[in-house]
Amino acid sequence: MSAPALRMGSPAGRWVVAATVLGSGMAMLDGTVVNVALRAIGKEFDASFAALQWTVNGYTLTLASLILIGGSFGDRFGRRRIFLIGVLWFAVASLLCGAAPNVGVLIAARALQGIGGALLTPGSLAIISASFAKSDRPAAVGAWSGLGGIAAAAGPLVGGWLLELNWRWVFFVNAPVALAVLLITVRHVPESRDEQADGRVDIVGAVLTVIGLAGLTYSLTSAGDAGMTASVLASGVAGIAALAAFMVAQQRSRRPLAPPAMFRNVQFSASNAATFLMYGGLSAMMVLLVLQLQVVAGFSPILAGSSLLPVTLLMLALSARVGALSQRIGPRWLMTVGPMLCGSGVLLLLRVGGNAHYISDVLPAVVIFGLGLSLTVAPLTSTVLAAAEDRHAGVASGVNNAIARAAGLLAIAVVPTAAGISGADYANSAAFNSGFDTAMVICAGLFFATGLLSLGLIRNGVRTASVSAPETDIHVEQCTHCGINAPQLHPAECSAQESVSSDA
Repeated sequence: MSAPALRMGSPAGRWVVAATVLGSGMAMLDGTVVNVALRAIGKEFDASFAALQWTVNGYTLTLASLILIGGSFGDRFGRRRIFLIGVLWFAVASLLCGAAPNVGVLIAARALQGIGGALLTPGSLAIISASFAKSDRPAAVGAWSGLGGIAAAAGPLVGGWLLELNWRWVFFVNAPVALAVLLITVRHVPESRDEQADGRVDIVGAVLTVIGLAGLTYSLTSAGDAGMTASVLASGVAGIAALAAFMVAQQRSRRPLAPPAMFRNVQFSASNAATFLMYGGLSAMMVLLVLQLQVVAGFSPILAGSSLLPVTLLMLALSARVGALSQRIGPRWLMTVGPMLCGSGVLLLLRVGGNAHYISDVLPAVVIFGLGLSLTVAPLTSTVLAAAEDRHAGVASGVNNAIARAAGLLAIAVVPTAAGISGADYANSAAFNSGFDTAMVICAGLFFATGLLSLGLIRNGVRTASVSAPETDIHVEQCTHCGINAPQLHPAECSAQESVSSDA
């Protein structure tokens, strides 16, 4: 089914942009506001730090595991249909989160939220790519990207404000947004799908990914509180076995989630390894900094939540310019210097203690970190795409996005445990402060390792994916803003998705 070629300035085009921006923005905002609410959630439920880790990781686990299959469902069964299901699913799960009577129910509801996010996130951009005329698609993608960046920037402010009422409103606020998205989508968004798709997806790969990441994450998280007991060790072994089985299954699958042939390219593998290190350090730092500012420095939720706002603003201002610079000079030095700046900024956060002031102690570190992230993310994403064949662009960016989210999942499990943060340390300023310092050194090490890896393995002069490939007519747009939580998914002609799976 081919969607009509919409024009950007038309009423129909504006409605499509509104629906997709609101849908994806809802998921982006949820990914940032929950960090601000962790302390309040822990205090109300008298929860352990491991439970707070799972409040974040329950969502990331299902999102990281299923985001590739969510995109495949849209291609095969209708992008608007899967987007609608994702939005409705996300809204219902958000209401369950807000009404949770205990932390166990909250974690389960967060996992359900992640499933909804995996359905709606790739669908929002795929709808734009499939709906607009090629001449108007860059403007539509730019509007989607820029407005999505504003949603991410507003998240901490909204989260801090909602916490003044109650942490449950962090989740309840999704319901009216989702209702608006559903109404607009049903009335104004055209349906589209890949007519050549046969409806088969790699369910085995998705299940093995969920089991593997869940087992490994449970083991790494629980080790901080319970120690390496028999059950903790068994879950870790089961997780590793499931991930090993996933790699074997990908070799044999006719439609693998992560085509193994792509990883034989050293540039592709190196850039994804850099993604893993970079987003692992980023995710752990973001969660722990917001807690440190509230627990140790005594910041209000709204000020703590807004502490990383300069990072988003710098990325909004610089991502497009850095992307253009990377095209001229190559990605190697940007991907080397950028992470080094990030590591330096994180080390400056060691100054954030009990008497910290935002302007003198937090802002300089955040600005240096934001500059480093702005230098890194756009070249990193473009390097992943350039290392893959044009017809593999859609899956290449999807794999990179999933790796970034899996890195965050594992880092939030590992870094606090390695730093000695456990139990009720988030309620003990002295204990949390000591663990925070260790954690920041670990995060800085991950960023420095990213820079060294890029210096050694990333090459300049890599073939750049062309705007269109005659044999498949694939079209890849430039990002005007790169997401903080994960690399931004790039749109590609929908026929690319099936050709990747069948050819790999």
